[in-house]
Amino acid sequence: QVQLVESGGGLVQAGGSLRLSCTASEDSFRSYSMAWFRQVPGKDRVFLAAAAVEWRGERTYYADSVKGRFTISRDNSKSTVYLQMNNLKSEDTAVYFCAATRSFEVATMTWETHYTHWGQGTQVTVSS
Repeated sequence: QVQLVESGGGLVQAGGSLRLSCTASEDSFRSYSMAWFRQVPGKDRVFLAAAAVEWRGERTYYADSVKGRFTISRDNSKSTVYLQMNNLKSEDTAVYFCAATRSFEVATMTWETHYTHWGQGTQVTVSS
């Protein structure tokens, strides 16, 4: 059972940057496609980005809302996926979660149910 632990959240001013990290407990990390979601109180988790392991190699995908500001990357040697967030806005305030799956499908990558493992979340607060 892979365990995911996020870190790197905190308080930042609007326009600033943060880098979130998510470290997995398993050496088989490189076989998992990883994603980042975020959630605000009373709402469902929203897909942000994915670092997918596909038959044609590793690929990244982004939600339109964060494309150009957020960058997902992975370091398989450290079993870690990152989310670099730049030019942060107050509406980026949320709890951020990483997620993992071994059965990645582009068609369903934005669905929470697509992922089998989740981290506990890390709070990001952007002050205006």
